[in-house]
Amino acid sequence: MKYVRFRDPAGAVRRGELESGHVHFANESYALEDDEIDVLPPCEPSKVVCIGRNYAAHADEMGNDVPDRPLLFLKPPNALAAHGDTVTAPAGKERIDHEAELGVVIGEQCRHVPESEAMDVVEGYTCVDDISNRDDQREEQNWIRGKAFDGAAPMGPVLATPDEVPDDATVQTRVNGETKQDGSLDLLIFSIPELIAEITTYMTLEPGDVIATGTPEGVGPLEDGDEVEIEVEGVGTLEHSIRRP
Repeated sequence: MKYVRFRDPAGAVRRGELESGHVHFANESYALEDDEIDVLPPCEPSKVVCIGRNYAAHADEMGNDVPDRPLLFLKPPNALAAHGDTVTAPAGKERIDHEAELGVVIGEQCRHVPESEAMDVVEGYTCVDDISNRDDQREEQNWIRGKAFDGAAPMGPVLATPDEVPDDATVQTRVNGETKQDGSLDLLIFSIPELIAEITTYMTLEPGDVIATGTPEGVGPLEDGDEVEIEVEGVGTLEHSIRRP
């Protein structure tokens, strides 16, 4: 199943089921790309827990070693952006990059989850673009300026239940129609159950929290007006644009 969180013509926030390009709620049906509704991020996370260097080829292209345990950092709720949004990057920066990722949406409050039970706390999957301000990321250790600015985590357009997404699902970025990233989930260094077990050793995950599982190789710069598509096989395609003031 695939679900869309949206604002209906009356301004109410709803969650409907997506089928054949239409969102169904109660007795109403709306085209997903119809201007009649506003597609919202698929959940309301208290935090987005991001994983750095979870693909060996991406670590190599950035000149970094593969970590011996998951490299964790956070994006706060202000970083959320929705399908169809225009993200305004911080002004005066030389390099703003795209990073396509699978997002794991948590379905229940959890702590100290063993790997063997990790999938029990997963509600579903979504697409995430971990937009990165490389100028400041290179200058700081906690990556707040580099990763947590407003709009730095476009997410959506749907929440897909895990059965919709193959274990080797492709993860791609297209910029202005040109493929820039093309990886797959079977190349993850740390699996989704391993990530959940590690994260919940240190913090409580709440319903709606998201784990952004890392990006494959091919990250690259975004220019003013670029149109970005983040596609995860079985989930769909997240679309957003970039404004570079």
